[in-house]
Amino acid sequence: MERRRHRRVPLQIQGFLLGNSHEIEGHTLDLSLGGARFESDLTVFPGKTIMVRLVVPGAESPVSISEAKVRWVEEQTFGVEFENVRPNELDELEELINEFEETEEGGHA
Repeated sequence: MERRRHRRVPLQIQGFLLGNSHEIEGHTLDLSLGGARFESDLTVFPGKTIMVRLVVPGAESPVSISEAKVRWVEEQTFGVEFENVRPNELDELEELINEFEETEEGGHA
């Protein structure tokens, strides 16, 4: 069994997925620095590379990940592994995950 390298949180945020010639809306079911689980109508298969734009609440622009490789597919849910993520996008993902964990632990401002 493969162990995950990144902590994963059950965070649901809106995303736009580009796999063919058009973008389709979806949302994450969980998220980590290394990938995400999505629910979407986008037709994908294991090994396909898609582009992901995550709409982060409060951010000026979406977090764009130009290469996300589909690892598994189950009906309208699929998992992707993020590849070649730019450092500033990685920082935004990490901040989002940290904020979610703080909220879950009761660390309200």
